[in-house]
Amino acid sequence: MHLTRLGVAGLVCSLVSWSSSGPTTEARQAGSTLPAPLYNTAKQKILQGKPVVGGTVASPDPNIYCAMASAGFDYLWIEMQHSPLTFSDVAKMIWSCRGTPATPMIRVPDATEGDIQKATDIGALGIIVPTVDTVEKAEAAVKWSKYPPAGRRSLGAGQYGALYGDNYRATANDNMLVVVMIETPVGVKIADQIAAVPGVDVVFAASTDLGNFSGFHQGEPGYETLVTRIKDETLRAGRRLGGPLVWKDRQGFTFFQGPGEAVLIRAGAQASLK
Repeated sequence: MHLTRLGVAGLVCSLVSWSSSGPTTEARQAGSTLPAPLYNTAKQKILQGKPVVGGTVASPDPNIYCAMASAGFDYLWIEMQHSPLTFSDVAKMIWSCRGTPATPMIRVPDATEGDIQKATDIGALGIIVPTVDTVEKAEAAVKWSKYPPAGRRSLGAGQYGALYGDNYRATANDNMLVVVMIETPVGVKIADQIAAVPGVDVVFAASTDLGNFSGFHQGEPGYETLVTRIKDETLRAGRRLGGPLVWKDRQGFTFFQGPGEAVLIRAGAQASLK
């Protein structure tokens, strides 16, 4: 069996986790007595309560993707909402650096069957859904990310098998990471309901668009009230709380989006010139 992301350490971690808490949800649903192996190393860290940091990629260049995937990030936030990247581009990027430490995650344009199905088929182990301000959209994020009985993902063709092994269908649900972004005051108002949706792993407080849609600026009482409500309701629901890396010192945040490749190249060049 070819599991390029499953190393000895990952297998040991999965077995240790299972021995203390029993089989995973998907394994129980399938009637199996064995845990599904966790080759999504970012999800491993999340389940262990550790902080997770991702770098942002919007360039289709596989060389840039590989450099980011090998730089030490826990995952890569592949940006398909605000970039011209195609699924063909991203499939080549993920394949070009299969086996590198960073888990591939895609911010899809929307929580549609087509977007999420293509993203998972090409090998994304995490789905990030923007502008979630209804319970139905959060439920759709889970539904199209997961195979039955947890969701309604279709069993089609894709490069996932070559990436994660012949038993991918049996292990995919436990390895998929679902992130929903709250970006509007409408979403903040029902943050408790969004965070309570079964299958959601992370609720992400979108720092820029919270200001864009509310008219408040970071640091202003109105803005901070929005962030605090997302934080309180997310943690109360037992989900992980996400935000930009610059919020790493904010209490409760453990899932972070780091800078993009252009910012990092510029910073690296400036450091070299000094």
